[in-house]
Amino acid sequence: MKVESIMKKEVITVRENVSIEEAKKLMVKHRIRHLPIVDEHKHLSGIVSDRDLVLDRIPTHHSPGETGVHMVMTRDVITCHPLDFVEELLSIFYEERIGCIPVVKNNEVVGMITERDMLYTLIQLTGAHQPSSQFEIKVENVSGKLADVTGVIRNHNVNINSVLVYPGETDATKVLVLRVQTMNPQPIINHLKTEGYNVLWPDASGEYV
Repeated sequence: MKVESIMKKEVITVRENVSIEEAKKLMVKHRIRHLPIVDEHKHLSGIVSDRDLVLDRIPTHHSPGETGVHMVMTRDVITCHPLDFVEELLSIFYEERIGCIPVVKNNEVVGMITERDMLYTLIQLTGAHQPSSQFEIKVENVSGKLADVTGVIRNHNVNINSVLVYPGETDATKVLVLRVQTMNPQPIINHLKTEGYNVLWPDASGEYV
């Protein structure tokens, strides 16, 4: 999935000379938490968040009404391109502990991606927003295992909403997490067990819920 498919294209930006007080009002008005700062050529020069605009960040002997956002903005901004992959941004949000990433093309801000956008996208990628059921299977880490498992599911005429692959306890195994479009996956689970697959969830201790 490309960034351009989920980014917010209507981006509110301000110039460096805008006061902190004005920036606060803009954030409240548009219900946003971040403001990209641009120069006279509309090129990105920094960014401020609502946390940057709190009183203890304002230089001594200055008031919010007279202090420009350039005094508190972050200048070394992490950005992305509209054609970057959304999945690759997940690690950037996690590792850098940031709340948003401006989308830049030809040095101009063309969009914004927030951590909330990423969370919603992750929900879509996993299919968790649709009526469905999930089960986990431990398989050997060899070629063709995923195809074999999906072949079993195909025999039950059930659509697969999403597939995630996690590392197993050792390099010799991996865990397949499948979300299927049915509220009763038990026939599929029983079929997988008869084929010798190790179904981790639901386990044998209780019914599927």
